[in-house]
Amino acid sequence: MIKSAIISVSDKNRLDELLDGLFEINPEMEILSSGGTAERIRELGYEATEVSTYTGFPEAPGGLVKTLHPKVHGGLLLDEDRVSERDYLKKEGIKTFGLVVCNLYPFEETVEKGKSRRNIIESIDIGGPTLIRSAAKGALRHGKTAPVIEPEDYGEIVEKLKENDGTLTRETRDYLAYKAFRHTCNYDQKIRNWTEKMSRGE
Repeated sequence: MIKSAIISVSDKNRLDELLDGLFEINPEMEILSSGGTAERIRELGYEATEVSTYTGFPEAPGGLVKTLHPKVHGGLLLDEDRVSERDYLKKEGIKTFGLVVCNLYPFEETVEKGKSRRNIIESIDIGGPTLIRSAAKGALRHGKTAPVIEPEDYGEIVEKLKENDGTLTRETRDYLAYKAFRHTCNYDQKIRNWTEKMSRGE
């Protein structure tokens, strides 16, 4: 059964639906979150441990560096069923996470609104894509975590968890991994297109 989740989202729509479902499945659910997401989770009546509290490393000004830490990514990539990795997790005090709910800074929307160069650059998400990719690789590598990137999927994911005693099938995890890599690929393509135009002075 899913015991813990990382939630770090730019789009906070439908968080109540997700949290209600997760805590219905497991009332002892542990949530790791950051910045504004943690604040929103508390507003909805649930507890969340901030990433900086868990890692012991303060969030950078403006939230520029939040989730980029071995205690976060180790808990997604490493496999408790492999002795050397289990020993490493235990030695370094790294928790594992059964779900990663993450969506990215609205880069394309910022460009379309004609915002300044500075605002556009600040909307380039680094930690989010890395978090999503770690969860997607973990889903494929050992099947003990999975990425969820779209609020529209929250209800379906909760239902699948309920149907499978708080876990996700391999088919579901594989599909979520595919969606995650597709999403980060498209996101990076949009950044590549903008930086190409910028470099040409367009």
